[in-house]
Amino acid sequence: MPQTQIIHIPGLGNSGPEHWQTLWQAQQPGSIRVQQSDWDNPVCRDWVEKLQEVIEQASGKEIILVAHSLGCLTVAHWAQKYKANIKGALLVAPPEVELNVELKEVLDFAPFPKSKLPFRSILVASTDDDYLTIERAEYLAELWGSEFVNVGAKGHINSYSNLGDWPEGQELLAKLLP
Repeated sequence: MPQTQIIHIPGLGNSGPEHWQTLWQAQQPGSIRVQQSDWDNPVCRDWVEKLQEVIEQASGKEIILVAHSLGCLTVAHWAQKYKANIKGALLVAPPEVELNVELKEVLDFAPFPKSKLPFRSILVASTDDDYLTIERAEYLAELWGSEFVNVGAKGHINSYSNLGDWPEGQELLAKLLP
């Protein structure tokens, strides 16, 4: 039975010390984080290639991807180009990259990939996320074939949301683990 490798894929600016993703990584021995060369000026192609490098290092293991914000788009674009032993992906709070975009830094990730992801995924969204409406989040979940989870009013589901290690998210992740 292959070992499971959890790979964290943060979004724009990386996930700081109080972000649930950083707290989870500290609690998950052996989990790894994709380290982008430029967290503030993302280039889709570069971010996808960095994710591929990390996935290649985990060869022989079943992989669970845990993505936040622009990390979700990185995963979706990666899945258009590469294949690997991905068991599942938790996609939390993807940002808008097509309509009325607030963050100009994310425009290189447009358009949204339109293909169903070739692995199980759960897309988690909030009703008051400044970077993506709940309707657009549901649309993305449909496009990507993801289970859709509306967690209510939790902002961008990041450190500013004061979630701590976000137990509700851990329960969602557990649904993807063997």
